[in-house]
Amino acid sequence: MSIDKPTSFDIAALAGVSQPTVSRALRGDRTVSEATRKRVEAIARQLNYAVDKNASALRRGQSNTLALLFFEDPSPDGSAINPFFLSMLESILRTCAARRYDLLTSFQQLSSDWHMDYEDSRKADGIILLGYGDYELYRARLEQLIRQGTHFVRWGAVNGDSIGTTIGCDNVAGGRDAAQHLIAHGRTRIAFLGDVSGHYPELRDRYRGLCAVQAQHGLPVDPAFQVDALTIEDSGYEAARRLLDRDLAFDAIFAASDMIAIGALRALDEAGLVVPDDVAVIGFDDLPAASLSHPPLTTVAQDYHRAGEMLVDTLIRQINRKPTDTMLLPPRLVVRRST
Repeated sequence: MSIDKPTSFDIAALAGVSQPTVSRALRGDRTVSEATRKRVEAIARQLNYAVDKNASALRRGQSNTLALLFFEDPSPDGSAINPFFLSMLESILRTCAARRYDLLTSFQQLSSDWHMDYEDSRKADGIILLGYGDYELYRARLEQLIRQGTHFVRWGAVNGDSIGTTIGCDNVAGGRDAAQHLIAHGRTRIAFLGDVSGHYPELRDRYRGLCAVQAQHGLPVDPAFQVDALTIEDSGYEAARRLLDRDLAFDAIFAASDMIAIGALRALDEAGLVVPDDVAVIGFDDLPAASLSHPPLTTVAQDYHRAGEMLVDTLIRQINRKPTDTMLLPPRLVVRRST
């Protein structure tokens, strides 16, 4: 089959669909059925038809580019990216490619004017936000994005005061799952390592889930068993050291992230405690490092593959002026030898 300079109208005629359907199919619009999309793509390949993304974007007044902004993680030098977000990156990249969008990535500090740089300057049609450090500082920037009408979607805690369209994990359910698992294995004095203030709402929600299950089982919720920690290994190590210094009789640690848990494992080992014989340890995220720790870490997994896909698709819907909803993904308990 040979057509000089084939057009989308040629594909439409051969596929038996309208030209707008061809356009939607070739840009990965999910309103087109999979069967139709595959038929259109097969004909496009036969005709050696290539989408002129620049012309298509100009017609719609769009750049066909999304911006993915990583923010500084709460680390001593402010330079770390949470490994969980790196795990999510592959899914975001694959989904952008499938939807025929380019992805512009950047590492932003909260002190910079990132909220003025992307959609306003036409670098990108919308923004995906991953990581934010202190939410109380971050929320003012989200409010600014709302005021200026920027298209954005973020990964974060989903609660009553969420700002903008948010995709997140059900952290309370994850905390409950961790608590139920530990209690089912006879652990009744469970310490929690993680900041439980409003500055870190995802960690706070994990603690809320733990406390709810403890109360259901008639176990005391003692504030002395909670130690603040941020989501890096050194912070988990220091928090576990502070817990040990309190000379409490704890038999389990629920860490608010895998990195905190890995730091805690190191502190427990230095203290001569055997995991899980003396102390059971459970983390949160299911990072690749969790299965490589010693012992391998039981954890609450977040579905970062589905999360990345939902972030991209939700943002594209928003850009195309379609309704979007805040969504909550269920967690999944992954049991290994640390419990």
